[in-house]
Amino acid sequence: MSQPDPAPAARAALAARVHAAAHLTGRFRLRSGQVSSEYFDKYRFEADPALLADLAAALAPLVPPDTDALAGLELGGVPLATAVSARTGIAARFVRKEAKPYGTENLAEGGPVEGLRLTVVEDVITSGGQVRASCADLRERGAEIAAVLCVVDRESGGDEALAADGLALTPLFTASELRAAAQG
Repeated sequence: MSQPDPAPAARAALAARVHAAAHLTGRFRLRSGQVSSEYFDKYRFEADPALLADLAAALAPLVPPDTDALAGLELGGVPLATAVSARTGIAARFVRKEAKPYGTENLAEGGPVEGLRLTVVEDVITSGGQVRASCADLRERGAEIAAVLCVVDRESGGDEALAADGLALTPLFTASELRAAAQG
């Protein structure tokens, strides 16, 4: 008799943990300007070291094999990119919303991006607006974007918006998956 594959159960358990840690209800204005009755507070899953490590382990296999560096977007993508970098050994870059106007005036910290194939790492994607802007800035600096990974896709049009810019989104979870996992 064969044993059932533990991967779906482990994935559902991780989704339930993310939902329990980060799902809030109320009235929230999102970065996109939309108003929502639910919110995924990414800092709650990023600040939990055990949960962050498990998320990095789940995200690591989603990184395309030809990735030169992980690009964590300010602010929530930075701890995720750092954790995935530690897990995979792939270098990380930390991408600001805009280049700093002093010192090195870098958009991305941690090393150059020119000529690199980057996998962008983000926490939660709603409309994809900031990811699109950051990817455009990285491309202007000579980077190629291999993929965009996120922990939560709110399923609010971000996937389609990124696709319009030639960016392939791979979410670890959709908001629907998190809700379903919470229901048990």
